[in-house]
Order: sequence, then C-alpha cells, then structure tokens
Amino acid sequence: MQEQSKGTQRVVLVTGPSGAGRSTAINALEDFGYEAIDNIPLSLIPRLLLEGGALGQPMALGVDIRNRDFSVQGLLDLHARLNKAPELDTQLLYLDCPADVLARRYSETRRRHPLAPDENYTQGIERELELLQDARSAADILIETGDLSPHDLRAQMAGWFADQTGQRMAIALHSFSYKRGLPQGLDWVFDCRFLDNPHWEPSLRGQTGLDPAVTDYIARDIRFAPFLEQLTGLALFVLPACKEEGKAHLSFGFGCTGGQHRSVAVTEMVARALEEQGWQVSTRHRELERRGLDSRPGQGAASGGRTA
Repeated sequence: MQEQSKGTQRVVLVTGPSGAGRSTAINALEDFGYEAIDNIPLSLIPRLLLEGGALGQPMALGVDIRNRDFSVQGLLDLHARLNKAPELDTQLLYLDCPADVLARRYSETRRRHPLAPDENYTQGIERELELLQDARSAADILIETGDLSPHDLRAQMAGWFADQTGQRMAIALHSFSYKRGLPQGLDWVFDCRFLDNPHWEPSLRGQTGLDPAVTDYIARDIRFAPFLEQLTGLALFVLPACKEEGKAHLSFGFGCTGGQHRSVAVTEMVARALEEQGWQVSTRHRELERRGLDSRPGQGAASGGRTA
C-alpha cells in the first residue's frame, strides 16, 4: 500500500469514459489499501475531504457522467480546489479508451450507454468522449486501456499506486506550446525555445519530436547535449529528496513555440534517461494530442501518453 505524505491525505479521483475500466481501477485501488467510494456526487466530496476531519487511509473516488451532479467543469473546479488544500495530495486519474474498443465492449455486454439510453450506444460513446476532452487534458495520470485486459490494467495500477516499498513516486513529463499557456499542476518548467528550431527546415516542418530525423536535427545544436545533461542531472538530484519527503507525484514541463518539435524531443529524452535509472515515468504531449499527432514510429493509434 502506498504511504501518504506525513500530515497529508492522499486522494485519487478516478474518471474516464464508460467502459474504459473505471470499476476495475477502483477495485484495484481498494485492494491496494485505499478507501474506495464510487459514483459519489461531486458536491459531497469537499464535505468529505475538507470538512470531515482527517481520514485514516488514502481515498479513491470514482466520478463520471453517471454521477447525479456531474459536469466536466465541476470536476475541474473540484480538482483545482483540492489541489490548493495543503492537507490533501490529490491526483486526477483518467482511464482512456478508443471509440472502436468501447463500441466492441458495449456490443459484447449489450448494455445501454448512459448518454444514449434510447439510441445506438455508438452515439453515446461519441458524445461522452467529446464531453470529457477537457478532463482528459487536465489528468495527472492517463492510462490508455484499449489494449489492456483487466489483469493488465490492474498491473499498471499497481505500478502507479501499490509499490512494495510504499514510496513509489509517479513522474509526469509534459511538452507544451507557450502560445497556449502552461499546463496545470506543473512543479518544474523548462524553456526549450533557445534550441535550433526544426520548423524552419522544410523537410522536418510536418514531423514531430517523436521522429528520429527531428531528434537528430535538434541534437546537432551544440547547446543541446549540455542542456540535456543538466536537465537530467537536476531531475536525478531532486527526485530522491522528493521521494524521501513523501511526495506521490512530480510534474515537469518542457515548452517551445509550437509544442511540436523541441519540447517533445526533450521530454522524450529526459523520460528515457529517468526510466533507465528506474523511475516510473509518463509523458504527455499536449499539442500533439490536440492535433492527433501523438503516435510513435512502430506504434498504432496514439495513447495520449506513455508509461514505463
């Protein structure tokens, strides 16, 4: 079971589209030692966590469109409010799944979709995925479940929430465009705009920082290797101290002008370096996700992130 920081209450808000595995995730968290409550109204959560006094164990709260007073904005406001409470350590976990996989799951179970009770379930799936886009973007941890069995999902949940040492720390690396502002919840932010920009190379303009040709171009900048070394060294210096302090998660942001080339490449390289040292890492590429470009060579549809 994961230990919470001394004096703080660990809280995981679990959401995602219907059929993506939220019940499996909630059950796994309960087995890991969390007190789990599913389908709790959003309006009751502040009363439970902020007014009810200290709780004896970490909390896992399932929220989705079936909740009586659910709205995406309400969930985002709640997430922001809980993040401001010094006595709470809150994460938003989003379980994602492609529409075609959700449709297959609904077909197999023959259930009605809550957003289309009198229509074809595919219409409900489309509405729900569109509705939840902002919640997906705001998630601290995103797990793509399309290719996961319930056993596989539980294993991934264990990697994030049930390390045997009780001190597993989740590390999230985000790339972004400064034009659209900083992603929410970042602990550290680094500016990559001083590096040579592949945008001005016509053959690379349509590619991304996930493509080897772009990475090679950026790596030829004489400032790149020292920058990457300093970034990695700083991260490896602060992470053990943050873990010792009891932090459950830490977020780093890497920004550039368009969020397509330099910040993406740097994010991936830092992630690889941290993974090689045994840290649990996920990456999110905000601008690539928005444009449907977050796929890697040799992979299929984008997952919206990656986990070690």
